[in-house]
Amino acid sequence: MGMPDVVVIGAGVVGAACAHYAARAGLHVVVVDRGSVAGGTTGAGEGNVLVSDKEPGPELDLAMLSARLWAELDREVGGFEYEPKGGLVVAETPRALEALARLAYGQREAGVECTDVAAAGLHDYEPHLTGGLAGGVHYPQDAQVQPMLAAARLIAAPTGPGSVTLRTGETVTGILRSRDGRARGVRTAAGELHAGAVVNAAGTWGGEVAALAGVELPILPRRGFILVTEPLTGRDLVRHKVYTAAYVTGVASDSAALETSAVVESTPSGTVLIGASRERVGFDRTVSPPVLRRLAAQAVALFPALADVRVIRAYCGFRPYCPDHLPVIGEDPRVPGLYHACGHEGAGIGLAPATGYLIAQALAGTTPRLDLTPFRPARFDQAA
Repeated sequence: MGMPDVVVIGAGVVGAACAHYAARAGLHVVVVDRGSVAGGTTGAGEGNVLVSDKEPGPELDLAMLSARLWAELDREVGGFEYEPKGGLVVAETPRALEALARLAYGQREAGVECTDVAAAGLHDYEPHLTGGLAGGVHYPQDAQVQPMLAAARLIAAPTGPGSVTLRTGETVTGILRSRDGRARGVRTAAGELHAGAVVNAAGTWGGEVAALAGVELPILPRRGFILVTEPLTGRDLVRHKVYTAAYVTGVASDSAALETSAVVESTPSGTVLIGASRERVGFDRTVSPPVLRRLAAQAVALFPALADVRVIRAYCGFRPYCPDHLPVIGEDPRVPGLYHACGHEGAGIGLAPATGYLIAQALAGTTPRLDLTPFRPARFDQAA
């Protein structure tokens, strides 16, 4: 094979999806990452595929497209523990329930499937859920994947006339430019890699990659911790992805301070994942026992049976936060030939297929299925 059509920077799930769909479109792709596949934010994710936490608008449209594509990928590629188990969002107070009901109403108008659940009906969905909750909403379209397996499978199993070549352990140190200013490949410690286009799928480090091309993307790391319990073999403790309505507020928050909300879900191996925390502390990986204790307490308040379950490990990751809470998707008019697919914050795993699908359409010169204007890379310049 000669010069590739595309270089994708980043072997996380978003970069993997970009490579997968570009190969489907007949393009020859090289994926470059300074670490390993899913070695960054993807490897520290829970695997959420959610429509429930998004307000009507462009991100919800992206999430609904992605939910359909994840189901298709499970049938066509598989091997990444796709679970269409649905989500249950619960409200602890009548006021929170009113806000949740208003959100659900708008989501239904946008095409989301969801059902209001009265307090008395919550145990039909989750028998081990605590009592005294005001009610909730059930979202059958919510799902879960194993994010590291998903990234690996999308890179390893492209379908279509194109191809994907993976180069790990290779740091990108520059963006190659032609005389007319177009992005024409990358420079790494191993030398120059020329290509017809470059995709920045570097996640939390997307701003650093953009800077190599002389443009700015205001992507910041937002740290989050996750607790993992011992396997609960034979115990059907948590059936859905369950979280409190406060999680939606946390996702939309602009605060740099610590915020936590109860998020609890099981995995096929029997472990239970517990989150979620959010704070902007740079790339500080220091374990915070107070945060871990708060997450554990919130989980036990939601599922009292967890009080007798041991936590076997905890880990953290960095969500790629953008000031307007929308990802950056599409060609950068400041550097033609440079495409961005980053800034998804905590929704990157769920939104990866739609992002990759739309980037591949743009690379192939076809009209993207969704309007990319809300995600345009230069929107922050215009805001300034």
